[in-house]
Amino acid sequence: MSITVNIYYKGENGNAKKFVHEMVSRGIVDRVRKEVGNERYEYFFPMSGEETVLLIDRWKNEEALDIHHKSEMMKEIADLRNKYQLSMKVEKFKSLEEKSNEKTNSR
Repeated sequence: MSITVNIYYKGENGNAKKFVHEMVSRGIVDRVRKEVGNERYEYFFPMSGEETVLLIDRWKNEEALDIHHKSEMMKEIADLRNKYQLSMKVEKFKSLEEKSNEKTNSR
């Protein structure tokens, strides 16, 4: 069962976008994507929020997410978040397991 975490980073004076650019330039994004269990790690820039960045972060299971949260990378991410004075709003979702014997109708 996959776990998806949406994180909205909000700042001022373009700091949320600067944060993302530094995450990419320092190679942190690539390292997260290579972690065992990571299925998606993508940033989006909402049209309605100039000072907001959305991260969609999906993991294979809770164990993989827990290991990521305990990694040294999390300190790097927290340090950057503090550097750019960002606030966060977090949403967490669990995927629904599909039953193999369930049939779907399409028209």
